Amino acid sequence: MGLFNKNRTDGQTYDGQGEDRKGAIDRIKYNGETDDLVWKFPYDNLSIGAQLIVNQSQEAIFVKGGAYADIFGPGTHTLTANNIPVLQKLINIPFGGNTPFTAEVWYVNKTIRRNLKFGTPVPIDLIDPLYGVPIPVRSFGEFGIQITDSSAFLQQIVGTLHLFTTDDIIDQFKSLIIKKLTVSISKFIILKEVTVVKINAYLDDISNFVRDAINEEFAQYGVRIANFDISSLNFDKEDPNVQKILDSQSEASKRRMEGYTYTEEQQFDVLKTAAGNEGGAGQMMGAGMGLGMGFGVGGAFGQQMGNIAGAMQQQPPQQQQQQQQQPQQQQGTPPPPPTPAVWFVLINNQQHQYDANTIGQYIQSGQITRDTLVWKAGMAQWVKASECSELQGLFGATPPTPPPPPPIL
Repeated sequence: MGLFNKNRTDGQTYDGQGEDRKGAIDRIKYNGETDDLVWKFPYDNLSIGAQLIVNQSQEAIFVKGGAYADIFGPGTHTLTANNIPVLQKLINIPFGGNTPFTAEVWYVNKTIRRNLKFGTPVPIDLIDPLYGVPIPVRSFGEFGIQITDSSAFLQQIVGTLHLFTTDDIIDQFKSLIIKKLTVSISKFIILKEVTVVKINAYLDDISNFVRDAINEEFAQYGVRIANFDISSLNFDKEDPNVQKILDSQSEASKRRMEGYTYTEEQQFDVLKTAAGNEGGAGQMMGAGMGLGMGFGVGGAFGQQMGNIAGAMQQQPPQQQQQQQQQPQQQQGTPPPPPTPAVWFVLINNQQHQYDANTIGQYIQSGQITRDTLVWKAGMAQWVKASECSELQGLFGATPPTPPPPPPIL
């Protein structure tokens, strides 16, 4: 598919050396390939009175000295000073007679070119909006283009190049598509909050979204996207980040099937840890966990665990102290100092144990905020730190709204 067959010879009255190419041309006709987007008539020595033949879905443009002059649509046109007014003004063609003049004639094909394939030569990195990790993705599909503004297309794409092919033009558009594709898909998954590993379920929506973005870009070249279809968006399932997302989704599916939430799972982990501690509290917790399994691992399980923790808290302090002191008193050693209350704190989905003093320090440093989830024995469920009466005072009082300034007399 050739745009030209020969190098341009600007400034010459004819191309080549044959006698048939000398003199003014009196018949201008398209002789390019059927699928060429643009074709340049090989001679520039034209004459008033010449016939210009333009096929269906074509336009012929006269160019003089880099200026894009008159445009002719389909049909047979006889050139006169009247029907090429812009060109006549540029070269001051006198009226009457078959006056010779020089100008370039370009044919632009305005049919839709379909079934043009595109594909990302290397994977593009998309940041997953739900998990915040980069995922390498490759995209494949096809598109169609149509020239809507012949003059803009010649100026922006063809310019003053001397020799290139239709394939070169298509490759240039493919490069623009790949560039716009990366940005547009990133915008789509962020706006829709779609994880990268599920984007193939949105291929039609993504194709339309990307097509609109590309059309905005191509408008400056006098071209529109007639169709744009992404056939696949592929990611490497062996990629470590993809594995993390798939594992996380598997865990989430398991929780949904078994009827419990992530917070309830964290409560279960806390209670499981407490059940492993020595002493009556651990034994009671262990018994409670065994009992809880009979209620299922959903909301009923969380409620039962809260009740068990509450029962532990309601045990008379004297009895708890006696149970702790008995082994030590039998050995003739003094009782240990009271143990500070242990708080379980959820930071970045990781569970930590702190006493109240440490929590106060972390609140001052900003590591624990008002929305941080906390829990300790006796509480039915995890709550925000600012909603816990024992911790509210550590955040400090919020100053009242200052009074309005006095009126200016």
